[in-house]
Amino acid sequence: MKLFDVYPLFDINIVKGEGTKVWDDKGQEYLDLYGGHAVISIGHCHPHYTEKITQQLNALGFYSNSVINKLQVQLAERLGKISGYDDYQFFLINSGAEANENALKLASFTNGRKRVLALNKSFHGRTSLAVEVTNNPKIVAHINDNGHVTFLPINDLEAWEKELAKGDVCAVILECIQGVGGCNMVNEEFAQGLEKACKKYGTILICDEIQCGYGRTGKFFAHQWLNIHPDLITVAKGIGNGFPIGGLLISPEFTPVYGRLGTTFGGNHLACSAALAVLDVFENEGLVENAHLVGEYFIEQLKELQKTEPHITDVRGKGLMIGVEMDIPQKDVRNKLIYDEHVFTGCASTNILRILPPLVLTKDDVDEFMKRFKKVLKTI
Repeated sequence: MKLFDVYPLFDINIVKGEGTKVWDDKGQEYLDLYGGHAVISIGHCHPHYTEKITQQLNALGFYSNSVINKLQVQLAERLGKISGYDDYQFFLINSGAEANENALKLASFTNGRKRVLALNKSFHGRTSLAVEVTNNPKIVAHINDNGHVTFLPINDLEAWEKELAKGDVCAVILECIQGVGGCNMVNEEFAQGLEKACKKYGTILICDEIQCGYGRTGKFFAHQWLNIHPDLITVAKGIGNGFPIGGLLISPEFTPVYGRLGTTFGGNHLACSAALAVLDVFENEGLVENAHLVGEYFIEQLKELQKTEPHITDVRGKGLMIGVEMDIPQKDVRNKLIYDEHVFTGCASTNILRILPPLVLTKDDVDEFMKRFKKVLKTI
């Protein structure tokens, strides 16, 4: 049997990682400024993380959600305190797509509506509802295209208020900093106006914090820079530092009903151990603050380079979620970074580098990247 060929792959076999570095099977070291789609939050193979997962695996790897799992309770309590949402409820699943899927279901269960508003260039996952609210027709199959979604421009409050006023909108789903969409940023005026309009018309506000959340922007959630308070918050990626886990933070205004939501693997013992280890490192090493300080330094360095480098047309983002827009294809730059300079970055669209490093990134790492990035730009 062969693998189903769904990904164009770089011809590199990564076999080892530590902190912000990874190594291939030939011993070549790479600087990792992508963290596997923003998944690696506390760095590769953090010793505390590997120790905690190993301890749990030696005790119990899995049992079903039909019995008490105190690790889930601990995780909910810890996450509530560190994020500032200790009055919310927590539902554990396995991935970001599942988190968004369940958020949309819960919203519809609550107000009995079907229509959803989402951003142009949005990306919320590849499962049935999640892909329907993703603004990419290439990955929306006919069976997913059910006409539930209206896509609207970012920061155009008037357009959103006009749709909400129709009174039939179940939910608004929002990436406060878009990932696949290119690190476009929601502004404070739009976010606060949208929150007010949602409350006025009985619409559930969902913030998708799967990529932009979990400390990446220098606050625990990206929406906290905008001073809004969503009804539902979805998390995944960095929560487990590579172990598959997702979650849904749920306002206390929602009442749980047995049978509506459920999961086999969600919140399993190993996943919770991974997530608790991540929070330990966040607290002990000050990673949210580090993301803010190093991220600000990184953005400053890129904006300084923009002044003298004509290929860079824009630098945007917050903390360690950064988009570098160029007037040349990102593919050319990214390939040279990987194969010539041994740096992993991400991408968006045809001309945007997306930078999503582990939150343990240092200023020295930034300086090293800038040196290699400048070398690449000189050769294009």
